[in-house]
Amino acid sequence: MRIRKRSWTEKELEEAKFYIDTPQENKGKWKSAFQVERPMQIELGCGKGQFIANLGVRNANINFIGVDLIDTMLGLAKRNVEEVYVSQNKEIDNVILTRCNIEQILTMMDENDQVERIYINFCNPWPRGKHHKKRLTHTRQLELYKTFLKPGGEIHFKTDDDNLFSDSLHYFEEAGFEIIWKTYDLHSENVPDNIVTEHETMFFSQGIKIKALIAKR
Repeated sequence: MRIRKRSWTEKELEEAKFYIDTPQENKGKWKSAFQVERPMQIELGCGKGQFIANLGVRNANINFIGVDLIDTMLGLAKRNVEEVYVSQNKEIDNVILTRCNIEQILTMMDENDQVERIYINFCNPWPRGKHHKKRLTHTRQLELYKTFLKPGGEIHFKTDDDNLFSDSLHYFEEAGFEIIWKTYDLHSENVPDNIVTEHETMFFSQGIKIKALIAKR
C-alpha cells in the first residue's frame, strides 16, 4: 500500500522510547529490550499500528514487537500507540516498534527470541504467481518463523483475499503447522477478542468477507 510521506516521521521515531531503528542489535536478546521480562508476541507488518496498540493495552502481561519496513507507517503506528495508551492512562512499557524487511526476519530474530504468537494481518497478497514467495504466509517464510516461534506457538492470520487464504492453508500444511481454527467469514462468528483493524473495517464495509485462521506449530 502506497502512503504519503510525513516530514515529521524521522524525528518522532528517533525520539520515541519504544522505537528501535537497529533491530539486528537485539537479535537473540529481545527479552531484555523491554523494561520487564514477559512472554513475547510479534506482529509482522504492523502498518499504522491500530492492532498492536489495542492488543498491547489490553494485555499488560505480554510484551509485543511490531515490525514494518516503511518509516511512515511506523511513524503513524507510534502515534496510534501513544493515543491508545494515553486514552487508557497507561505507560507504554510492553510495545516496541521496529523497522525490518520481514523477508529477512532472521536478521533480527533467532532461536533465543522465543515468541508465543505471531500475528499477520492483511498482508500483501502478491497475486501474480512469480511473486508468491514474497507472501508473508508462504512456506519459505513459515520455515523462517519456526526459528523463533515456540513449539506449540501459534500464528494468527487474517486476510480479505480468497486466493491468498486458500493458498495459505496449503502453505501451513506444507510447513508442518496444524490449523486449529479457521473461518471464511469472521464477522459472522462471535469472536469477542477480535481486534478490528483499519483494513478490516474498510473491506467489511465493502461487503468483502474476512478470512481468518489460527495455525499451531
